[in-house]
This record gives sequence, C-alpha cells and structure tokens, in this order.
Amino acid sequence: MAYATINPYNGEQVASFPDATDAEVSAAIDKAHTAFLAWRETGFAERAKILQKAADLLRADADEHAKLLTLEMGKITAEAKAEVELSAKILEYYVRNAEKLLQPRKLPVLDPAEGDATLVHEPLGVLLAIEPWNFPYYQIARILAPQLSAGNTLLLKHASNVPQSAARFEKLMKEAGLPEGAFTNLYATRSQIEMIINDPRVHGVALTGSEAAGSVVAAQAGKALKKSTMELGGADAFVVLKDADIDKAVDWAVFGRHWNGGQVCVSSKRMIIEDSVYDEFLEKYKAGVAKLVAGDPFDPNTTLAPLSSQKAADDVKEQIKKAVAKGAKAEEVGPAVPTKGAFVQPTILSGLGEENEARYWEFFGPVSMFFRAKDEADAVRIANDTPFGLGGSVFTKDEKHGADVAAQISTGMVFVNHPTKVEADLPFGGIRRSGYGRELLDLGLTEFVNHKLIDVVDIDAAF
Repeated sequence: MAYATINPYNGEQVASFPDATDAEVSAAIDKAHTAFLAWRETGFAERAKILQKAADLLRADADEHAKLLTLEMGKITAEAKAEVELSAKILEYYVRNAEKLLQPRKLPVLDPAEGDATLVHEPLGVLLAIEPWNFPYYQIARILAPQLSAGNTLLLKHASNVPQSAARFEKLMKEAGLPEGAFTNLYATRSQIEMIINDPRVHGVALTGSEAAGSVVAAQAGKALKKSTMELGGADAFVVLKDADIDKAVDWAVFGRHWNGGQVCVSSKRMIIEDSVYDEFLEKYKAGVAKLVAGDPFDPNTTLAPLSSQKAADDVKEQIKKAVAKGAKAEEVGPAVPTKGAFVQPTILSGLGEENEARYWEFFGPVSMFFRAKDEADAVRIANDTPFGLGGSVFTKDEKHGADVAAQISTGMVFVNHPTKVEADLPFGGIRRSGYGRELLDLGLTEFVNHKLIDVVDIDAAF
C-alpha cells in the first residue's frame, strides 16, 4: 500500500513505512481486546482525564502538530492550526458530556406489571476505524473521542499518505496516559482490513472515504454481520436566492469551495443561483477566486493549497476533461498556479445539462459547478438532483424563509447563510451515496454501544 510521506508541494518523498505483517495485525487485535476488558471497567472520570490531557497536549504543541499536516497533505498553515484546535475541542466535548449522555434511561411502561425497565448503554469491544487523508487529526478525533468515552477500544487504518500524522496521534494518546492497546495505529493492507473485520473480537467498523472504498468495506462488514458506519462523498449545493446579500454570499462561496484545497466532502461544490442574480454572482465569484494565492502551504500568504498528491491533481484534471467532452464549458480562473507541485487551476464548470453525467460527480479539488435556477422551486429541484446527500446551504436575507427552504433539501445537514461546516458540538453525516450513521454528539457516541434493556419484574406479579 506504500505508506509514505510525500510533500505535495514539491513531490519529494520524506519518509516511508513498511506495511504491517499479518502477525503484527493479529498481535494488535490481541492487545486491543485485552485493553478493552480493562477499559470498559474504567470509570468516566479516568476516561475524561486522559482525553483532557490529550487535548492539552495538542494545544501545547499546536505548531508542531500543524506542521506535520502541512508536510503530509499540503494543508495551509492557518487551516492546519485550526484542525489541531478542532480536534482538541472534540476531545473536550466528550470530557464534559460523555457521562451524562450515557446515563441509564428509565423507560415509561404501559402497565406496572411490565416491571421496572431501564435502558443501559454498554460498549461493544474492539472497533476498526478507516480514515482519509484530508483532515488527518480531525478524522481520528471524531471517532476516537466518542468511542473511548463509551468504553470501546480502537484500531486505526489511516490513509497511506499521512502515516506520520497517524503515528503522531497514537503517540499523543500514549503520552496522555491511554493504556497500551486501547488505540493502535496500523499500516494495514487492504487484505488485512477484511481479516480484521472477520475477527470475532472486532465488533464494528467506521469508515470515512470514497464511495468505492465504502461499498467494499460495508459489504465485508455486512457479510461478517458487524455494525458499520459510512461517511462518504458529497456534492453540497450552495443555493443563492434572489434576496440574498450577494457580496456576503460570494465571500462564503469562495471560502466554502476552496478551503483545504477544495478537498472536503462538504465543500460547496454546486453553486445554484436564482436567475435574476446569477450573472452578478458569477462575476463577483470569479473576482473572488482570482484573489486566491497558490503557493507553498507553509507560506502564510498562501490561500490556495496544492492537492494532497500528484495523482489527486491528475485525477481532477482528467475529470474536467471528461466533463467538457460531455458538453460542459470549463473556464479557468485567476493567476496561473505553479507548474511544480500537485496544483489544479481553479475552474468553473457551466452548461452541465441534465444529459451530462458530470453534474452528478464529486470533484475533489478547486472545481465549481454552476447552475442557473429559474426560480426558488427550480433551485430546490437542482439541489436535490444528486445521488449524494451530505450537506448544503441556503443564502437569503429572510432567515425564517431560509430555514423553510433548507427543510426541502434532502441531506443530512443544511446551513442557512453559511457553507456546511464542522464543529465539535454539531452532528455530522449524510444519506444516500453520502453514507449512513452519524459522527459526534450523542449520535456518534452511541453508534457502537449495546442499548441493553434491563427489566426488573416484581417476583410477586401475577403469572
């Protein structure tokens, strides 16, 4: 699988790491199971103490943690630091809330003879997390924090191009006092993933990644009768109604499409603009995109990052060519990006008729699809004309009406007057080809627990 750190800005390989052996994977499962037997008995106070220590360590060495993100996947410095802080906040959310969110719940019964019914939440055991490269720390934190809080233990198979970030988070948790085996980073191969899922001591798998990877892993989990959650792709609609503040909407659109180099499942990928303001929005959007500065992600003046790898950049360029071949119009925007490094020129695709299948693709880079909507109803129709269902946004000066329009958009998340965003205290997840299950809050906390009924019936109750 070639686990290696390759600087996407200059293409230089910094380090490489061997794949795990089957014996190493088997040993890691042994340790994770042994750790679980002890960890499930560990009180909430001790779990919280370790998570808080990890959050403190992240912040204490934030610059160094951020540098590793920039080196491995090209994230600009400001965004790398923001990811470090977000990861710390996720850990702290469960420090403050996990115990009360997992409290036993008394159930109302229709007949007292049914007994004293209580729902308790017990951890399942060892879990496998398969995570992508676009947010190396955040993707770990949002599965690790809730599952450790619930009493589970975790095996991590991270993306092959961020091996040092994965190893650094494992080291972080050890430094915070997490017992050996409770969280293990594995440089696992694809065949070993199925081996892990099939092990009877592993009780679930959480994947964030592509549709292709999700369908394979979901099938493997289903065959093994293991619980799974899938956070997959997205093509979020960015709907601008005719009464929107155009200047503010443009600013958010430029950010929403280009943060993290456009490599975000909840990027604002489809700009859907009402006809009466379409031309104004398009011209101002192009002017905003043209201000982006592509360059070294370690340079604080850089605002447009390279993609995570040369292959990722080449794949996006090939997608653009195919879209044009099917009838779309491609317009490159802004100053030319560097020829060296994994850069893609910001591009606007328009003329994506209903016969052009490219309108249903996810472009994981700085490519914006533009759609002219006849009216509000047409904008909602276009927003829902997608196989995905992750996030979306609606821009209007009438916030109440914006919420009404948001209710008509079929996704897991919709924001009014803001692109889809990620916060430590907001749930995350989608529907249809964007996957299933939820991350964060109590929803993520209880994805991998046994909701067990304990019903105490009076011994003297009638037989």
